[in-house]
Amino acid sequence: MILFSLLLSTVLFKTSIVQDASVIFRYFPGLSAKQQQQFAALDTLYKEWNEKINVISRKDIDNLYVNHVLHSLGIAKVSAFLPGAEILDVGTGGGFPGIPLAILFPETRFHLVDSIGKKITVVREVSQALGLTNVTCEQIRAEQMKHKYDFVVSRAVTQMKEFHGWVHNKVKKESKHPLDNGILYLKGGEVEEEMDLLKRPYSVFDLQAYFTEAFFETKKVVYVPLI
Repeated sequence: MILFSLLLSTVLFKTSIVQDASVIFRYFPGLSAKQQQQFAALDTLYKEWNEKINVISRKDIDNLYVNHVLHSLGIAKVSAFLPGAEILDVGTGGGFPGIPLAILFPETRFHLVDSIGKKITVVREVSQALGLTNVTCEQIRAEQMKHKYDFVVSRAVTQMKEFHGWVHNKVKKESKHPLDNGILYLKGGEVEEEMDLLKRPYSVFDLQAYFTEAFFETKKVVYVPLI
């Protein structure tokens, strides 16, 4: 009886993970079995690491799949990254949006950077546990980086004008995607006033056009071409 109870608990625990991750599977139905397993594993990995190093609000950890994973994947609804492309995630924190995007695009290379070493520790451990060979991570400020990328992604780490100053010279001059190389930035709320300060062309994609959850009613991807 004790053994059966333990087995049942394990099954229910695993099932709850799959049910949580099912929101990802619904919006991205073409995932391989490996990708589904990687997305399903995020729940346990982030809950374990968040107990050691806080990278997600403890009040928000139960909303991991919608508020963090699916939110990150909103960038993929705007641009599907090609095999061999290089993406820079600036101010990645606990690995968002970089890790979910790296699972979705296993043949695209992702470089996740943050100035805080503890956060990079979590990113490195989660990436390794998932077997993500297309992810590198580094404790460094974006301004110090020399390499150039196809796109720079981020989740609203600062005002766009300041962010643009950090990364405007970090993209390759030749584009191979339908969108010209540039910034893909996850933002919430009204963005017009902030973006007008940049004095550059930009496009806004409302995530509620892709996802039906209430969380996305004010969420956007802001695209700024840099070439």
